[in-house]
Amino acid sequence: MILDTNALSAWWNNDSAIVGIMENIARIYVPVPALAEFRFGLFQSRKREVMESWMQRALASTRILGIDDATTFHYADLRLALKKRGTPIPMNDLWIAAIARQHRLPILSRDAHFDLVEGVEHVAF
Repeated sequence: MILDTNALSAWWNNDSAIVGIMENIARIYVPVPALAEFRFGLFQSRKREVMESWMQRALASTRILGIDDATTFHYADLRLALKKRGTPIPMNDLWIAAIARQHRLPILSRDAHFDLVEGVEHVAF
């Protein structure tokens, strides 16, 4: 399962809405755009040192998924489809969706706009 940025934040906060889901995930994947967004928030936090320590431990149990040439085909296809329907989504979420579709993995997120992305399963929490 791929974690969106808000899922990473909920994991960090030990949010009860995500704890049970996380216990039942066989493999956790973190896409680079979500990691970058989370790190951006971390850099601004007064709890930066604690968050960085948690992040090191958390990422040790995950696999980070990057963007490569194959991802760009999924990105372009999804962006065009969403544009034609008049339902664009935020750019980083588009990259996360492209990575999810490329690897055929569901996305764990609070963002309902992932329901608009064809070929990507959205698991809401």
